[in-house]
Amino acid sequence: MRFIVGYTDTPAGKDALALGVRLARARGARLEIVLVLASESRATLVPAAPSYDRHVRELAESWLAGAAARVPDGVDADTHVVYAESLAEGLLDTSKRLEGSMIVVGGASNGLRHRYTIGSVPRALLHSAVVPVALAPRGIRKLETSGITRVTCAIGRRPGADRLLDAAVAAASSARVPLRLLSLVAVDLPADASDEALAAAEEHATTVLDYATRHLPEGIDADVVIASGSRVQDAVASVSWDPEEVVFVGSSRLAASGHLFLGTTAAKMLRELPVPMIVVPRDSVITIEG
Repeated sequence: MRFIVGYTDTPAGKDALALGVRLARARGARLEIVLVLASESRATLVPAAPSYDRHVRELAESWLAGAAARVPDGVDADTHVVYAESLAEGLLDTSKRLEGSMIVVGGASNGLRHRYTIGSVPRALLHSAVVPVALAPRGIRKLETSGITRVTCAIGRRPGADRLLDAAVAAASSARVPLRLLSLVAVDLPADASDEALAAAEEHATTVLDYATRHLPEGIDADVVIASGSRVQDAVASVSWDPEEVVFVGSSRLAASGHLFLGTTAAKMLRELPVPMIVVPRDSVITIEG
């Protein structure tokens, strides 16, 4: 299993690397740390001198050497300098070539600490990737942590929710950590929602919890939290979060089968989440079950 880390010598790149290390430890994966440079074949008005290209290449390799030095013992890692028309294209092509199981990227530099601001590269990945994309909130590199303590899965009733749940169960099982199910069924209900609607939300959460419990290995706990509120952001803010956990969410129903497409609910969650989010492609979890 290989996790592709989109690296730059910036705080966002170091956040991505820190999250990649934690995920690799939890899943027993190998890190492929990738730095993307502008394609050598891209047309320019004034072609760069060979000496400049050589300098940029050497600088990129020195940055990657520094990144590799920050990978702790017990985590295998390789580094790659690749050329592409865009950063997103370079990561997608590398993931395909190396048969990556996940792509890990950091947030924009102007985000609040421990919050995620979607930059152009993550945005492109979240609308085109065919493997899960893990999003590292700003400042996560500063946390004194080395692993994952809990997997939270945001569940709903839309088609494909069972595949997302299977992915979260597989992740919790592999990392040997508890699974928490976050039910959003009751979110955005009218203030005068009937008792029947709320009871239906609780029944759905119980059913999902029963399914997860049956499929988790012995010794791995599972529980459920029913979030409610007039807005997704309010519901997310009302839930307690462990700094060392990760959250699994599914792709929008607009996504093509096997592809990512960040939905409205997940996008709203990102504005409040203080922990990493992993977005799973629609109808496909095999890439993270290995």
